[in-house]
Amino acid sequence: MRSVVGVLLLLSGLLLTAPSAAAATTVKVLQLNICHSGYAGCYAGAEPVMAKSVSVIGSTKPQVLSVNEACSGDVPRLQAAVGPSQAVFVAAQTRDGAPVTCTNGQQYGNILIVVDGLAGGPPATGRYTAQDSSNEMRVWACLPAGGVSACTTHLSSKSGTTALAQCKELLGRAVGLPGPTVVSGDMNLRYQGSPNVQDCNPSGFYRKGDGALQHVFASNALTFVSGTKISMSGTTDHPAWLVTVTA
Repeated sequence: MRSVVGVLLLLSGLLLTAPSAAAATTVKVLQLNICHSGYAGCYAGAEPVMAKSVSVIGSTKPQVLSVNEACSGDVPRLQAAVGPSQAVFVAAQTRDGAPVTCTNGQQYGNILIVVDGLAGGPPATGRYTAQDSSNEMRVWACLPAGGVSACTTHLSSKSGTTALAQCKELLGRAVGLPGPTVVSGDMNLRYQGSPNVQDCNPSGFYRKGDGALQHVFASNALTFVSGTKISMSGTTDHPAWLVTVTA
């Protein structure tokens, strides 16, 4: 009897001390539109918006950083703020395929940064099939999975119909990426607007928006935790939008 009791006590102790499950991995996705071209009316100077961006990155510590309306020279400073990471910059294009430039002569477009612990394969970039009548051809960039796949984009501001077509094109691509996936950007589309940004949300994904034009789409492999708007103190015309998920 004593041996049976001893075995039962031992098994009970093992059940109490054994780990219940692997700890969830927290992934913070920070979306910024920094209005850094120098041309737009929202431009408030190069240093103010960069300093504020670095400050917000430092306080939120994102694993994925998506930045729209950036200049190519912004990459090193933002990447240093994120820490060891993989980065890709994709320039918007003119109709003849040349890169659009900022007033400082650097290329103008989008930045995507993923921390080394989650980064994976080589970047992929592209130009949308659907474009509006302006001379800025919209583009996208993705970093396929290490621990998470991520994409960034800035969609048409001139045509909601074109923006929705671009959104559907990118989310269609995101569905085929490996692993848990997030797509972040200034979509220039609103929830329940006309057109409705929700109409480009594919099966197996959900969307979290800032109440205006910035949205983060995440695959169902990622559990939503919170969404937080952060003031950029007038340095740009969009708040920072932080979405926290767990994998």
